[in-house]
Amino acid sequence: MIFGKRVVLGPIMPPDLTSLFQWTDSAEDAAINGTYRPPSWNEQEEFWLLQQDPSRIFFAIRIKPRSEIAGYIQIREIEPVHRSAKIGIWIGEAAERGKGIGFEALELAIDYCWRQLNLRRLTLEVFAHNEAAIRLYARSGFEREGMLKSAQYVEGAWIDIVLMALQRPGG
Repeated sequence: MIFGKRVVLGPIMPPDLTSLFQWTDSAEDAAINGTYRPPSWNEQEEFWLLQQDPSRIFFAIRIKPRSEIAGYIQIREIEPVHRSAKIGIWIGEAAERGKGIGFEALELAIDYCWRQLNLRRLTLEVFAHNEAAIRLYARSGFEREGMLKSAQYVEGAWIDIVLMALQRPGG
């Protein structure tokens, strides 16, 4: 586990599935991240717990001293040769958004990528209208590298996607 001042990053556990399932079943939240599709419990269980994929890591975000999951960090498409990966964060508990929990968790995950995975570059994609996420990523040092115009169709509209990246200090 990785301990911060207010949050702990650790494994996703079976009791977390109920919260994760509820978050993926929110059409409102889907508008921030993609097209809503009713989740299947079996698919969710396999995705979060059973699939063994060395190119991705999930961390549950827990707020000290509570044991309930508040969100998650995803590090995926880990490329050891290129020393790069994609990263993303989701604070599923709406009441916890905007309190700095996501920033602290993201900083811990970035440090993990640099120190433990020896990565040198992190990238991400975020919907252009998700201004809170863009601010969070920029605060952590991510810079805009481009835009995918009308890249996804969500709730009857074409959505632009902002491409952002962070280089490891000192390479």
